[in-house]
Amino acid sequence: METSFYSADPFSSNRNAGSLHRFVSAVLATAVFRCWPLLLFFSGWATAVSVINHSVHNLTIQPTLLTVIGTVLGFVVSYRTTASFERYNEGRRLWSQIILGSRTMARTIWFHVPEMMPVAKDDPSTPEQRKARVLIEKKTVINLIEAFGVSVKHYLRGEEGVYYVDLYHLVKYLPSYALPPGMPSLVDVTSSADGSSLRSPQLRARGDSTGPADIDTRSGDILQPLPSPIGLPPPATARKVSVQTSPPMPARLTSRARTFDEKKYGDKSSMHSAISGVEREDFLLPARSPPKYHLLDLFPFSLLVGVLAKRGKEVKGKKAARMRARLRSKTVTHNLPLEISLYLSSYIATLQERNVVPPPTATTLFAALNQLVDALTGLERILTTPIPFSYRVHLWSVTILYCLLLPFQIWATLKWITIPATALASFIFFGFLVAGEEIENPFGYDKNDLNLDHFTHNIIRNELRAITALPRPELESWVFSMFNDQIFTSDDRVAPDEWMQRGLGRIQGALATI
Repeated sequence: METSFYSADPFSSNRNAGSLHRFVSAVLATAVFRCWPLLLFFSGWATAVSVINHSVHNLTIQPTLLTVIGTVLGFVVSYRTTASFERYNEGRRLWSQIILGSRTMARTIWFHVPEMMPVAKDDPSTPEQRKARVLIEKKTVINLIEAFGVSVKHYLRGEEGVYYVDLYHLVKYLPSYALPPGMPSLVDVTSSADGSSLRSPQLRARGDSTGPADIDTRSGDILQPLPSPIGLPPPATARKVSVQTSPPMPARLTSRARTFDEKKYGDKSSMHSAISGVEREDFLLPARSPPKYHLLDLFPFSLLVGVLAKRGKEVKGKKAARMRARLRSKTVTHNLPLEISLYLSSYIATLQERNVVPPPTATTLFAALNQLVDALTGLERILTTPIPFSYRVHLWSVTILYCLLLPFQIWATLKWITIPATALASFIFFGFLVAGEEIENPFGYDKNDLNLDHFTHNIIRNELRAITALPRPELESWVFSMFNDQIFTSDDRVAPDEWMQRGLGRIQGALATI
């Protein structure tokens, strides 16, 4: 079994973990962990109302309001949860579409593109060299298909750049397009301060970069990415970079928000040797960096996360990571998956120019590529279309108001059972609300999110490597195998060679036998 560089399936049961560890992990994945402060508050509120009703003054009201509001609120909360699950299910369907498109495109390229291209008049290469060239082309394009899925994973998680162990070597040789942002950005990078258009970008190979930050060849200075708006903290996978620049300069359109630890490399020459892969590759970030639980995830410390993040502090914990992911998704400056699709399309165009594939094969390749781009567009739609703010605020306000009034309406009937009844009602309503908010963006590292690493590594990567591990099987190698001995009937075990000796009449007679 292959040993991967990271755990491809973080959701699989860990046999080495004890029962207590698995129980704690299960509890942390439920809505209880995220809404327990609300449960404590409303339990305390119900206790206070019950004590006042019992010892001070009767504050009960008629339960008519309970019936009307409770029925309406139940339908609204149910609709909210259903809408979130539809987004979750749509994200899973679109990832299945990426897997289908990857399988179809890789299979068509490996099996249906000829093993040798037509020979030009002045081509001195041998047939063996031409076959080797075609194999290199095929394998490179299939690697780009894998890179498409991996880049979509990082793109959806707000992890900018190409410097990840599962992505960098798949795309480092591609010249960089200057595509516009694929998601809404808080920074306008399309025009300069005076309103004039920035200089036209030029295609540049990623592998030619002197480091994870762009180098100005005229002055030798490192050009920094655009500063993050509103004190945006780095993503969960980011490492600290300490580079002195004066004054700050705008980033190139072709630059990416690359993060690395520059202290490891010192000068630019050592950094260049690291990037080129000659000496070291420890500048690459891991394929997945799920945040760990921290003290700031617990109430009331979790209330400080937003304040600290806006001040630019490096905040740890799950809640801070989710906040960074939401903010980073608004400032993604490059659509790498779309860029990869352009190179896949250029390969299909080259096959058409060479006139080496029939129109049905080219149509199949275009259809598979359109599946990939269509899935990318759908995933962007999910990520950039949140539940409307006014609807969310109103739903939470009505739910809080309902739970506040609940003890006054049920005290006359339930007495001291009002306390657990209020806690139970709060858990039901707020549990659904919290669960709906968690699954409406299913592309992160939470326990309830989609396992994107499993899709890209265990499915796409392993299947594409299995397809290219062997050449296209010849028909005779499996049709006329001696083990194919139940072709026409299950009673008589006859190998294909023996059927050939018996002749066409015996074969037709066997087919006519029921």
